[in-house]
Amino acid sequence: MCRWMAWLGQPVLVEELLFNTQHGIVDQSLHARMGAEPTNGDGFGLGWYGQGDGPGLYRSVAPAWSDQNLREIAAHIESPLFFAHVRAAIGSPVQETNCHPFRYGKGLFVHNGHVDHFHEPPRELMLAIDPGLFADVVGSTDTEVVFKLALTNGLESDPVAAIERTVGMIEGTARRLGLAPLVQGTFGVSDGDCLWAVRYATRGRARSLFASADVDTLRALAPDNERVKRLSIDDRVIVSEPFADLPGAWQEIPETTAVVVRRGGVLEERPFVPRVSELSAV
Repeated sequence: MCRWMAWLGQPVLVEELLFNTQHGIVDQSLHARMGAEPTNGDGFGLGWYGQGDGPGLYRSVAPAWSDQNLREIAAHIESPLFFAHVRAAIGSPVQETNCHPFRYGKGLFVHNGHVDHFHEPPRELMLAIDPGLFADVVGSTDTEVVFKLALTNGLESDPVAAIERTVGMIEGTARRLGLAPLVQGTFGVSDGDCLWAVRYATRGRARSLFASADVDTLRALAPDNERVKRLSIDDRVIVSEPFADLPGAWQEIPETTAVVVRRGGVLEERPFVPRVSELSAV
């Protein structure tokens, strides 16, 4: 599938989390421990918030571990909020427009997983996208369609409810077509101020997702660690799999759960329950 991470906290150099951690996202692109496959080399993407209007975006079809441009910019971009994603393609082409994150306005969106039977009901799902967003569908992945449907369903105002409506629409569409629905994976969203993450599967075990422990816990676990000493109360990471093996440093996000991360290191959980929306009758 894929691996992704999101940082919210004090401004940090992107390379600190991409390259300078024991099992950071670039290492996971080669040696994923908890993914569907160990190698995620079908492109990568970096989306970050800085001084400009809205998020910056850098995507490439090169493997993350071999792209020198990524190493260059990661060593010079400092951001308080960013996403990184490494891709393992399933069925759709390896091309830049299929790499995550996806961007719209101030928002970024990533996904690890898949929508089963995606090629059977896409016409109905595509027709459910708001006409004003339809021209922005430039790739061929299930993720981009989910993103545009979620925007149609109110992603910019209530991300979790919008994803609940979108998943309900996809599952409902599959059932009407006589298909066994399966939406699998984890989703990440940001508006530049907060992070939202969802872990869900229609059936079976959902893809892995973790949050870093709060700063007080980390300091108690590793009082002599220089990186931990530099952490602020704001700092949190959401990851497909832990960056390090320190027991107690990571909390697994339960299945069928959504979380929001806010400034101050606040992490709130709530149940994730797909909703059948009016658009599911399309």
